Amino acid sequence: MPQITSKKSRPRQLLTVKDVAELDNCSEKTVRRAIASGLLEVIRVGPGGRLIRIDPAAHAAYRQAQCW
Repeated sequence: MPQITSKKSRPRQLLTVKDVAELDNCSEKTVRRAIASGLLEVIRVGPGGRLIRIDPAAHAAYRQAQCW
């Protein structure tokens, strides 16, 4: 899993669509809909930005906004 690092913090794990679906107990399609509608912020990585990763902080903000 890719990691984000900064000079002052330890590396944090980025989440995949599958990870978020499992954490939220929903389908990957539901997560992709949230991404497409702009409710869940993502980081695109890889050649052409095809791979999608979600920062745990973005996931937490999404969950809070959705009143989980």
